[in-house]
Amino acid sequence: MSAARNGGAFIRIRDAVDGDLEAIRTIYNRAVTETTAIWNDTVVDLDDRRRWMAARTALGYPVLVAEIDGVIAGYGSFADFRAFEGYRATAEHSVYVADTHRRRGVARAILIALEARARALGKHVLVAAIEAENTASIALHRDLGFVETGRLPQVGRKFGRWLDLAFLVKILEDPAAP
Repeated sequence: MSAARNGGAFIRIRDAVDGDLEAIRTIYNRAVTETTAIWNDTVVDLDDRRRWMAARTALGYPVLVAEIDGVIAGYGSFADFRAFEGYRATAEHSVYVADTHRRRGVARAILIALEARARALGKHVLVAAIEAENTASIALHRDLGFVETGRLPQVGRKFGRWLDLAFLVKILEDPAAP
């Protein structure tokens, strides 16, 4: 568990529990229906989020929530970057924030906590795959030391248009010390 203060708000970062899943589902579904942050068209139910969280935690990966005054303001997690053994030291993360808590330091607090968890699990690299027009997320990642390593043009489609994907990475440990 960690905490941050930004703009007077106390942001508590903690492991998600079953009681947080409705808020996580709401944040996720809003991102599905109204943004290009998630390239999915299908909203999910509570059982889906329950299975998703169980799968992450069964592998030892965190699902974290940001709580402000008892309200879930956002969540984040990471998992294997790719399924092959050669990628086992690399994780890809996701962070989502409720509309009412954007630009208040919530995403930053979650991402800092995810990075600490990744280091504790011996991860070498964190990868962010971000829709290329999401300049706020790209700027946040750059501010926290991520470097853009490439863009894949028109690899996604949502809301009737093609989307580009930006990859940003952060090396967490000395690359000379596997």
